[in-house]
Amino acid sequence: MASRMSSAMWTQQFQRPAESGASLQGQIRQMLVAAILDGQAAADTALPSSRELADQLSVARNTVVLAYQQLVEEGYLVSRARSGYFVNPAVLEGRHTFVARQAVAASDMTGQPDWSQRMTRLPSTQRNIVKPANWQNYEFPFVYGQFDQTLFPTSDWRECCMKALSVLEIRNWAPDLIERDDDTLVQQIRTRVLPRRGVFSMQDEIVVTMGAQQALYLIGDLLASSRTTIGFEEPGYPDARNIFLDRHAPLVPLPVDEYGIRPELDADLLARCDYVYVTPSHQCPTTATMPLERRHALLELAQKHDFVVIEDDYESENNFSGTPHPALKSLDTADRVLYVGSLSKSFAPGLRLGYVVGPRALIQELRALRRLMVRHPVAYIQRAFAAFLALGHHDALLRRLMLAYKERAQALNAALDTYLPEFRHAQISGGASSWIEGPRWLDATRLAAEAEAHGILIEQGSVFFMAGLEQRHCFRMGFSSITLEKIAPGVRALADLVRQQQRQA
Repeated sequence: MASRMSSAMWTQQFQRPAESGASLQGQIRQMLVAAILDGQAAADTALPSSRELADQLSVARNTVVLAYQQLVEEGYLVSRARSGYFVNPAVLEGRHTFVARQAVAASDMTGQPDWSQRMTRLPSTQRNIVKPANWQNYEFPFVYGQFDQTLFPTSDWRECCMKALSVLEIRNWAPDLIERDDDTLVQQIRTRVLPRRGVFSMQDEIVVTMGAQQALYLIGDLLASSRTTIGFEEPGYPDARNIFLDRHAPLVPLPVDEYGIRPELDADLLARCDYVYVTPSHQCPTTATMPLERRHALLELAQKHDFVVIEDDYESENNFSGTPHPALKSLDTADRVLYVGSLSKSFAPGLRLGYVVGPRALIQELRALRRLMVRHPVAYIQRAFAAFLALGHHDALLRRLMLAYKERAQALNAALDTYLPEFRHAQISGGASSWIEGPRWLDATRLAAEAEAHGILIEQGSVFFMAGLEQRHCFRMGFSSITLEKIAPGVRALADLVRQQQRQA
């Protein structure tokens, strides 16, 4: 005989999140599917009648009927004439229920392996930039690399996603691409994205990655080892540094001034390198822009001393002062520059789309290596982003972001000059952050912790320096995800905490 679950159980299970975008019918379906797959509704369990469940949940009966009918079509329920709806036993065949898994987890398991002895390295112990997962709940989120919902082109992106879901488009992206990328996206990168930076390439000289982060990981995995010396900006991007250190590559710190690394002054250091990693458009984290003469000098030294430049152009699009300097790659006449870019950083970091431009022989190997990791970035996202580029939405977004970021940068500059006049910071000419150097007595790590407790998020600066070279009086403030009207009050509140630390110094 089929069992019947308590009617009170459904009332308890049915929740209507205040911010849920699902319809009532969708919420009922989700509730029923969860109960079935989690083992709370056993095989052949009888469900309440549509009228009974509608009364329990205070919804229209037709809403329940439609939910039941769709679950029948999907195989979760079976309908029996004059008896009602029941959990389909076939859907649970071969499944270990959630309840059973809980029982196993609660049991006393013995003989577990000692994972601390088995792991060859511990990536979690690396020094990384840390941001609270709930950063959007803070009143003053001066965090870098996060998006502003008010600037997100919702309707434009939805249009492109719907376009990619047409029958003909699905046939293009649904199959396994193996090592290939979406041809339309690569074409858009070639013709719409790279020419803005003066870079021209062939189709087989581009590989799409899951963000610039994976691009750097692939390059590091393929090229870096204990036998390769890498010149690295000091201070510099922690994740790139960790990637190279993970390959046991010796790093040579290249000091950064207000114009980036100094090729002429540090020629002896550069001569020791096999690779040199740089962020010339807006140096991470100082935001310095490398002048044209230094770019030429770096490329000349690359040829003279036979090293390769890894150009991370992650923030090239955010420029407030007119036409940006040409990318190093655009000046490269000897294929000595590997060009890494991001498509999603200024748009929506969660999309994870980037690319590498380089010699076709190297790109071929990067594709083969990527295949071992993820095959390829999600083809549906590639196709939707190709449409986003082709329809001009990306160019329009960049123009809106430039105007918004310029206004916020001016507000942050003014607030810092007003409330923290003794602190050094460059006048922001692009990008989405400001690098700030406080007096030597400042402990920016302590300041960041105290600020977080007061609803202010900043990024302590020591993580950007190599181990043993940390400078504790520096920090970074991003402005991509904080509204304009919050900037001055946020800096003023931060200045109050600085004064408290100063009195205790």
